[in-house]
Amino acid sequence: MSNISLGAIPNAYVPNTSPLDAGMDGEGLNFGDVLKNAVHSVDKMNDSASVQVNNMLQGGSGDMNSVMIAVEKADVSFQLMMQVRNKIVSAYQDIEKMQF
Repeated sequence: MSNISLGAIPNAYVPNTSPLDAGMDGEGLNFGDVLKNAVHSVDKMNDSASVQVNNMLQGGSGDMNSVMIAVEKADVSFQLMMQVRNKIVSAYQDIEKMQF
C-alpha cells in the first residue's frame, strides 16, 4: 500500500463560535439569539443554493458539481436545524409534564 496523505479540506464550513465564546463572561448572546442566528444561517445557505440552481438552469456560469454541493449543504443544514427543533420541542414537552 502506498502512503496517502490527506490535506486540509478546501471550502470546508467552519462555524464562527466567537459569539458563543463571548457568552462565557455572562454578557453574550441569549438562547433565542443563537437560534435566530442559526435559522438565519440556514436560510442564507438555502438562498445561495437557489440562486446557483437558477443561474445554472438559465445557462449562466457554474458547474453542476458546485451547484449540487451547495444544494446538499443547504439540505443537510436544514435537516440539522429540524432535528434541533425536534429536540427543543421534546425538552419543552418534558418540562411541561413535570409537576411542581
